[in-house]
Amino acid sequence: MIGLTHYLVVAAILFGMGVMGLIANRKNLIVMLMAIELILLAVNLNLVAFSAYLHDLVGQVFAMFVLTVAAGEAAIGLAILVIYFRGRGTIAVDDVNRMKG
Repeated sequence: MIGLTHYLVVAAILFGMGVMGLIANRKNLIVMLMAIELILLAVNLNLVAFSAYLHDLVGQVFAMFVLTVAAGEAAIGLAILVIYFRGRGTIAVDDVNRMKG
């Protein structure tokens, strides 16, 4: 039978992959956004797992709010990325420093 520990291990693996994606890749903005989505997915999995374990729906409702925030973050992030690419011709994160001042 699949228990709470199994879900927590999968969520920890997802969270670790997301953090490693942020640390290892500082060049590509799309990969950074996907790594943030992995971290949010791990948090949602923890919320739903603990909610089911405790027989309480609050965690699942809160997970739905996190999903809506993640969807908004993805939509706005990709829109900013498209506008930035049209102006600069590249999506390299190193070139963002030129936007200062």
